[in-house]
Amino acid sequence: MIEIDCLGDMCPIPMLRLKAALSKMSSGQSLKLISDHSCVVQNVTDYLKKTKNTIVVDEVMNGIWEIYVTKA
Repeated sequence: MIEIDCLGDMCPIPMLRLKAALSKMSSGQSLKLISDHSCVVQNVTDYLKKTKNTIVVDEVMNGIWEIYVTKA
């Protein structure tokens, strides 16, 4: 699984890193994006809901989210 550590990164950096990773992935591959900014979580989930990719968001600690994406 690809892991993208975006702790401390504000938009648009996490979105750019996510899009770059997705463009290199094959169907069925997964990635995990880690963020500590709720705006990143909202922007990423809004973007991914428009795609056929599977997304699961988990707040693993107060203010730390892991976003799991499986490419369609």
